[in-house]
Amino acid sequence: MSGRRGSTETENSPHRAGGRRTAGRAADPGKGGADKDISDTRPTSRAKPKPKRSTKRKVLWVTAGCTALLVLAGGAVYYRLNSNITTFDGDALSKDRPEAAAPDAQGRTPVNVLMIGSDSRGNGNSDLGGGGDDGARSDTAILLHVYADHKHAVGISIPRDSLVNIPPCKLPNGKWTKEQTNVMFNSAFSVGNTDQGNPACTQNAVEKLTNLRVDHTIVVDFSGFAAMTSAVGGVEVCLPNDIHEGDLNPNLGHKGKLVFAKGKQKVSGQAALDYVRVRHGIGDGSDIGRTKRQQAFLSSLIKEVKSKGMDPTTLLPLADAATKSLTVDPDLGSAAKLMSFAMSIKDVDLHNIKFLTAPWRYEGPRVALVHPDVDQLWAALKADRTIDGQDASAQSPAATDSAPSAAPTAEATPTPAADAKNAEIKVAVLNSTGESGLGSKGAEAVKGAGYTVTTVGNAAGKPRSTTVVEYGTGERTAAESVAKLFPGATVQPGGRGLSVVLGHDFAAANPASAAASAPGAPGAPAPLPTSVSGTARSADDDPCANVSYG
Repeated sequence: MSGRRGSTETENSPHRAGGRRTAGRAADPGKGGADKDISDTRPTSRAKPKPKRSTKRKVLWVTAGCTALLVLAGGAVYYRLNSNITTFDGDALSKDRPEAAAPDAQGRTPVNVLMIGSDSRGNGNSDLGGGGDDGARSDTAILLHVYADHKHAVGISIPRDSLVNIPPCKLPNGKWTKEQTNVMFNSAFSVGNTDQGNPACTQNAVEKLTNLRVDHTIVVDFSGFAAMTSAVGGVEVCLPNDIHEGDLNPNLGHKGKLVFAKGKQKVSGQAALDYVRVRHGIGDGSDIGRTKRQQAFLSSLIKEVKSKGMDPTTLLPLADAATKSLTVDPDLGSAAKLMSFAMSIKDVDLHNIKFLTAPWRYEGPRVALVHPDVDQLWAALKADRTIDGQDASAQSPAATDSAPSAAPTAEATPTPAADAKNAEIKVAVLNSTGESGLGSKGAEAVKGAGYTVTTVGNAAGKPRSTTVVEYGTGERTAAESVAKLFPGATVQPGGRGLSVVLGHDFAAANPASAAASAPGAPGAPAPLPTSVSGTARSADDDPCANVSYG
């Protein structure tokens, strides 16, 4: 091999005496003595020169090669992302869950995503400030509601010290716990006492609390969070005053070194974690103030990502960083699904992304959720209404008129072309819940779909848990159409004509107190009090605004 290689190098050398490069060439005085090829002036019987390869063919081969490389690289990336992702046990979700949201008149469906920040000590998180005890706790919980139009979104922070009821949850050994009442919200994540936490139990608790179907749950631990902030090149934050080591660690016993100077600054990695976790030394030192800073941080993170472009080039490095410490529900357990969800909300304007904390008050060392304010908040989200009471899905006055907010389900009405025929169908609306005003709300939903309401009254017999549409001979098809206005409703034969018998599921989706106070919109959830909605921040707010409490 070595002799062959040496021979080739000698043959191709431009300095070889009498070699092929100089044979048949003579100096050309007109070109400063440079060699001139004179072989073309002599006839030859040698083989014809090879034809030049088509430029078009070259381009095709190059394009095909690059495409193949991109496909292989893309496949490797997605394979890596898929291998990063961990899913939790879908069988651990409650069997008694709220109904999924119905599509609106345009076929679009709102999405509820539960985002959990875990302080697990596993997976190297102890080096980043993970909890000091075994197991994991939910350091942060935000329910993100993406409206059906995918142009609006609101994130609701649930204080970790909130006193709530936690339904039965599945343990690692397969057994289920008993329901817990009036316990701290973040204790749901600790059920089972594992380093991975119990995201299914937290999801069960949120669905129980809100009566909203949680479509997806995402858990990010400390190391994943730190990697995400580094992947985007840091996030701009702001502090109202200087923060020292003693504020991060009250057990230090002295002030310590300066960690964060007052004002705006960019943080990533460990510094970003310290920012979202710092509680002492600001405001009243409560978790409520920390929640506000977390909302400000997420706003800045979203702003940073959108400024770089919501495309795979931006999202893939971020996804690679995040998925290494990500746990999700089974329906979101692939890179393709995560990317698809991220791309589905890329058109939400920063100003239309809101954050607020569920209405609360102190109850001793804990936090109590304030009623009826918090009930109105959940009802607004169920009706796909913004926190100022607007119908986020309405695209025109006509759409609003045909799908009144009296029942969010009325948005799934038949097309206007079918309304004339619907008017021939007569429907009675009966309230079996015992709550006043619901019959009128149900009637508005039926009228909004073009049907004729003949009677509004109370149903005889025991209250029903779910809404039922009863029908007479030959009316099953019409009954099934009417039932589509009430998610979860069933149809069954019963007497003459069509009757909608409203159950407690309709009452839960349409609180009477909210309906009574909504002017000009029968049955629509009332706008939140300004004491609640006025505390919301938009993702485009100044990072120094609304970052502490007390």
